[in-house]
Amino acid sequence: METLVEESVAQALRDGGGAAIRLYVSACTERMAPLFVGLRAGAPGRKADPDFYAESVRDLWYVDRPLADAAERVRLLERFPELRPDEEGITDVADTYAFFAVLCLRYALPAHGSGSADDAVSCGHAALTAMGMLDRNVAGAGLLAEEQRLQCLSLSGDASGLWDASVTAGRERFRAVLGRLAR
Repeated sequence: METLVEESVAQALRDGGGAAIRLYVSACTERMAPLFVGLRAGAPGRKADPDFYAESVRDLWYVDRPLADAAERVRLLERFPELRPDEEGITDVADTYAFFAVLCLRYALPAHGSGSADDAVSCGHAALTAMGMLDRNVAGAGLLAEEQRLQCLSLSGDASGLWDASVTAGRERFRAVLGRLAR
């Protein structure tokens, strides 16, 4: 499968090992979190889902050790409707971006738990795919380029400012999606 993740990033993940992978997936999911938490907050029958997502993202930032319960969290996440679309598929704007946020977390959890570079690349690919789609639908957005820049930054060995940059990027993405919903 071809991936949007730059080859230099994928190679750095393969060479970097557990801590580098854990930081990378933590930052990717932090940037995607508002697209799930914000779009699903208050949804009927989904009260616990945004909390589970936010708690998982918070726990991913403990990059000094792998998540011991990553497999259990994946099992719970796979029950989310975003990963169980009906025969019509996903067509709604909010559903589309919530799906990519869940998919990003779906790959981040096992990458964090096992140190799998392949799962980390899939996590990054989900974020890049979503930002590419958003760029095509929001004139002048530049979100794909920003995601690529932040993915490279997360592997630079200097984590200072990465969390803040990821939170800021996540908010920008959420605003862009909300702008699409308002049309």
